[in-house]
Amino acid sequence: MNFDPLYQPYASNRYPIIANNGMVATGSAQASAAGLEILRRGGNAVDAAIATAAALTVVEPTANGLGSDAFAIVWMKDKLYGLNSSGYAPADISREKVLAKGHEQMPTFGWTPVTVPGAPMAWAELSKRFGKLPLIEVLQPAIRYAEEGYPLSPMLAKMWERASERFAKEFAGKHEFDEWFKVFTKQGESYHCGEIVKLPDHAKTLRLIGETDAKAFYEGEIAQQLVKQSKRDGGYFSLDDLKDYKASWVEPIRVNYHGYDVWEIPPNGQGIVALMALNILKEFDFKEKDCTDTYHKQFEAIKMAFADGMHYVTDPDCMAIDYHDLLKPEYGKARAAEIGKTAKEPKIAEPPKSGTVYLCTADGEGNMVSYIQSNYMGFGSGIVVEGYGVTLQNRGHDFSLDENHYNVLKPRKRTYHTIIPGFITKDDKAVGPFGVMGGYMQPQGHVQVAMNLIDFHLNPQMALDAPRWQWVKGKKFTIEPEFPNAVALQLQSLGHEIVPELSRVSFGRGQMIVRLENGVLVGGTESRTDSNIACY
Repeated sequence: MNFDPLYQPYASNRYPIIANNGMVATGSAQASAAGLEILRRGGNAVDAAIATAAALTVVEPTANGLGSDAFAIVWMKDKLYGLNSSGYAPADISREKVLAKGHEQMPTFGWTPVTVPGAPMAWAELSKRFGKLPLIEVLQPAIRYAEEGYPLSPMLAKMWERASERFAKEFAGKHEFDEWFKVFTKQGESYHCGEIVKLPDHAKTLRLIGETDAKAFYEGEIAQQLVKQSKRDGGYFSLDDLKDYKASWVEPIRVNYHGYDVWEIPPNGQGIVALMALNILKEFDFKEKDCTDTYHKQFEAIKMAFADGMHYVTDPDCMAIDYHDLLKPEYGKARAAEIGKTAKEPKIAEPPKSGTVYLCTADGEGNMVSYIQSNYMGFGSGIVVEGYGVTLQNRGHDFSLDENHYNVLKPRKRTYHTIIPGFITKDDKAVGPFGVMGGYMQPQGHVQVAMNLIDFHLNPQMALDAPRWQWVKGKKFTIEPEFPNAVALQLQSLGHEIVPELSRVSFGRGQMIVRLENGVLVGGTESRTDSNIACY
């Protein structure tokens, strides 16, 4: 991998971080410190990833929690492994029952959009297969944060305040949301920057997960309380829904892009959208990043990829086609030939917003992890398991109630999933993990970051900090404030609808670690948020 670590073509106050014994990159200083602590205790990259992920449920509950889903790509002893720990819908739910309650589409909050949480199962599976330390030891930093408390950072506080304001308007007087206000507010008032937050119920649950390898969550007292609450408040869960759940070890999928293999988790995740776009873009030779032709081709490719992805991707057991067909070289070549000189309008749905955390780790033995977990939208469904601090995601919101849609709601079905970890290799050797958070921004971020690294030879920090674009719907793209104005005007003349944004918040938050041929680690982490790299 060839790049200049001192080359800073874009606004940033950060240079890439260099280390050789271990590295943890994530959106929280406390979470990165937790992962580093476990590395120093003798844990490997997987142990560090679990510790960091668990800590993030405590120190960034605005985007993930103990009721999240998770995906991971693990490079261990020169081999790549994939883990899909996304949950399915309860056995008792159906589109007919949801329609009978008066919903024309899947609701955003409450029990109806909740699917079985996968994150605790992911930690147990990763620990059992690859970890060096006991799970309960790996969870100790997160337990400490939850019990002793931690101060809110600026971006975290902003997200917390925004959620509190919205929940106060939407959930006032609705008893199923009482536990959220009890756990995450000060008698209804939001926490603010610099204030200390303690989550004792969360600590209790983390300890139970660590002591039982997550069985307490899926078969024991936590599961029992979740089901009891669900039945009381009109949900659909049974004990069997949780007891029967298993995470899936999967073969990662890839596209060879200009000499590098870019890897993603296969459907039901949307990582295939990033690969479909790269499969189209590999047909072109890009010499210059900030030029109209480069952005025009990126825009058209991502629209094509989303058109196919949002039409076909769902639970792989329910897909009407073999998803491998979408990544065939000849298919990418055919799609590339469709790109003309002006913008075209795809017929697809408008992407919603979301909340997610991403992290990546590396150890001195060459092992690396790309990991992501999410509540989907901020705090998720707004449901918190009473006495245990488990915030439940609202991933089922993405199901369709149209009986003819590929992603129609069915019992025990997994929905189209937005969260995706990425990984890059070259000549069967690890280059490193990378990821960008942010709902439907994620595959778009993956395409841009991978191209910045591979085509334009930007160092990891600049590959992340470079101004981004985001497809919204139709021909509409939003661009960050730093996006070159002259290029934006030229893109508009080609028929693209260009909308400048004043804030960078909606353009994702990412991390990356690259391993050089001599084993040295080079890390980058977003300047768009409270990101941090811990290393030694």
